[in-house]
Amino acid sequence: MTNDDHTNAPATEQDLRDDMVRELIEKGALRSPGVVAAFRKVPRHLVACGVEMAKCYSVEEPLITKTDSSGVHISSVSAPRIQAIQIEQADIQPGMNVLEIGSGGVNAVYLAELVGERGNVVTVDIDPEVAQRAKGFIKDTGYRNVTIICDDGGNGAIDHQPFDRIIVTVQAADIPSSWLHQLTTEGRLVVPLRMRGMTRTIAFVRDDHRLISDGVELCGFVPMQGAGQNRMQVVLIHDVPGEEVGLRLDGHPEPDTKALAAALRTPRTEAWSGVMLAGDESNEHLDLWLTTALDNLPLMAAEPAARERGLVASASPLGVPTLVDGDSFAYRTVRRTGDPDRFELGALGHGPRGQQVAERLAAEMRTWDREHRGDRAHIEVYPAGTPDDQLPAGRVIDRQHSRVTISWP
Repeated sequence: MTNDDHTNAPATEQDLRDDMVRELIEKGALRSPGVVAAFRKVPRHLVACGVEMAKCYSVEEPLITKTDSSGVHISSVSAPRIQAIQIEQADIQPGMNVLEIGSGGVNAVYLAELVGERGNVVTVDIDPEVAQRAKGFIKDTGYRNVTIICDDGGNGAIDHQPFDRIIVTVQAADIPSSWLHQLTTEGRLVVPLRMRGMTRTIAFVRDDHRLISDGVELCGFVPMQGAGQNRMQVVLIHDVPGEEVGLRLDGHPEPDTKALAAALRTPRTEAWSGVMLAGDESNEHLDLWLTTALDNLPLMAAEPAARERGLVASASPLGVPTLVDGDSFAYRTVRRTGDPDRFELGALGHGPRGQQVAERLAAEMRTWDREHRGDRAHIEVYPAGTPDDQLPAGRVIDRQHSRVTISWP
């Protein structure tokens, strides 16, 4: 074979895995030699029959395996970058007993590779089809140290406790007491926790009756089902089919949708903060600060057509932080500067007091820049019913089973 023939040869599955690993290392998602080796070894494409092999190894591509009757994704194999981030957060060691909440097969096999023959992985999913698919993948890949259970993951897996690590691969709005109680002392729980509409995958360390954060990363996951299901409410302020604009509520006050719909039709006002972001710099820490500091900050979701028509200037699949005050609102945005790698943060307001609301939002951006830029949120979880005077200062989010606190250095 000539060099040209070799260069033009189709990529093998090992080539695709090697390319995936190389990109994950470059993105900083993979760091540990053991995790790198696991990602280089596991044939993740076997879980997705009929899907192009290259797509299975695309670092940002989740594999959607099931949707509900309304089209909401309820089961998926997470993108390799997200899986890598969570596994690195978990710090898996040989011989550990690990619980995975939310099965897909691929993640369980990565974990099985890391714990080795002396370790064990238990993976739980509420959906029989998903559990069966995971069972098939695990059988095909030959791993024998994985136990598959079809049950509500909110219950954990009491017959297999205690666990050194628990990894949750579905979005959770609450931390069931079973997860805490089935975790060893100083064990780690990694969970995509939704806080006031914003989901972050958080590595928690158990400290007696509470959990303390040890790493926070931006992420996106399908929502949890079963007893722990707690989906956000979406209220529309522009309901024209194909160009809807709505607010995602997660414990926020019920808005006056008629007043906000009227506000959206008014000319926008601007308030610029003077705070700059680099072109590749994420808003994730700013947004978490804003939801800590401001009471009524739901996320505005808009169809791309709404932005194309000029109804809104920003549209994000995760939602844009939006400060609501009665009949007026303002949302975060950016504008270009003379430096092609610098963007200025600001707010766009609508409604009778749109300018004032936008100024309040811009003022909090300046506070973040002045006092917390470079800081990371500190998140703790306490049992429901914990008295206020036993909680750290900061934003408190009350759920059925837990009280979540967000504070900043």
